[in-house]
Amino acid sequence: MIFKRYEWRLVLRVLLLFITLTACSVLVVGGNSLFLVITVPLVVYSVIDLIRFQKKAQDEVSQFVESIHYRDFSRHFDVRKAPNELKPLRKGFNEINTTFKLISRERETQYHYLQKILELVDTGILSYEQETGETGWLNEAFKNLMGIPYLKTIHSLEKREEVLYKELVKLKSGDAKILTVNRNGQLIKILVTASMLRSDDKIYKLIAFQNVSEALDETESKAWQKLLSVMTHEIMNSVAPISSLADTMKNRLKSLEIANSGLGGQLEDLELGIDTIKRRSEGLLKFTESYRSLNKITRLDLTKILVRNLFESLNQLMRPSLEKKHIELEIILRDPTLGVEADHNLIEQVMINLLVNAVEAVKEREHPRITLSAEITSNNKTLVKVTDNGMGMPPELQEKIFIPFFSTRKNGSGIGLSLCKQIMLLHKGNILVQSTEGTGSSFILQFST
Repeated sequence: MIFKRYEWRLVLRVLLLFITLTACSVLVVGGNSLFLVITVPLVVYSVIDLIRFQKKAQDEVSQFVESIHYRDFSRHFDVRKAPNELKPLRKGFNEINTTFKLISRERETQYHYLQKILELVDTGILSYEQETGETGWLNEAFKNLMGIPYLKTIHSLEKREEVLYKELVKLKSGDAKILTVNRNGQLIKILVTASMLRSDDKIYKLIAFQNVSEALDETESKAWQKLLSVMTHEIMNSVAPISSLADTMKNRLKSLEIANSGLGGQLEDLELGIDTIKRRSEGLLKFTESYRSLNKITRLDLTKILVRNLFESLNQLMRPSLEKKHIELEIILRDPTLGVEADHNLIEQVMINLLVNAVEAVKEREHPRITLSAEITSNNKTLVKVTDNGMGMPPELQEKIFIPFFSTRKNGSGIGLSLCKQIMLLHKGNILVQSTEGTGSSFILQFST
């Protein structure tokens, strides 16, 4: 309706110009040149008025376009002080500005809403322009997970994490991959997924980062438990009859009939072989029985344990052995009231296993030292640490030390750390390792509060 009024005013001006021009033509053809003194000024006035009208309208449109270009939707066109012919136009501009302002406000609200959601989720989010590599979004979860506070372009990541950078760049839309990254000496597994989106003729790559270490640890632990259950059952069922049969054969060899048969030398060799079979089968049974302990722990007797008391108990227990080997034990506990909900016997067993491993790790050091410490993190998790100044471990070993049967020691059974892992998972917690070759290792028990 507003612009129809504007169009009618324009039509009237054009019609007036047409009429004056027609009148001039008629007067010239009719030979009434005297009346041209009246009509010609009217024509000139109509032309000037039309040009002035269009000029004002053009200025108004230019100002409106400028405000749109700079997204200045707050600009108001004064209708009351405008010429009558421009009032409808200004009114229309104000209505358009109001609509744009409403749309802009809605988009801004949606953006802030999305921003809050992305900041609250635990999944790290990184987006960057495919062509230039410029980052568009990094949420707090990504910064905390990856330890990267700022990233101007995705290419800047190459200097920090070259392997991670190459994996992210070649990751295609819809792909998912589990990557292992080192964070403060601790190896964590991250699931990265990628997708593409187009905006303003630009293609953006959106990558999601999710820490799946705990989930994978729990799944892996259950898989090992099932495998060990089957293996120990089958081995014991197969070996037990061999041991029993060896006993039977040895008893038969001692019977009077065979003893007086004149085959003394051969019988001695046969008896020695049977003894060897019996000893090895019993050793295998004992070895297999030790692994059954991984599946025996199913229930917890949870109580409130003060970390201070736990450390004092370990100190009294391990002091004679540590003093004999000239190993210094340091205890760091800033909060004496710090405690955890746990099964005292099982957690003490875990700590003893870790201390025994630490003693083994520092035995070749000139000044061996083991440190017990505990703290609460910003995300309300209690960490109990056993740290040594031993030789440390390379990254490839850190990924394997919690696997059953795996041991770095020649006489190790590979059960100690596996058992520690299972106990911590039963506590809805976890055990982590941070290690640097040549510096030492730190085993961290993580409890949820």
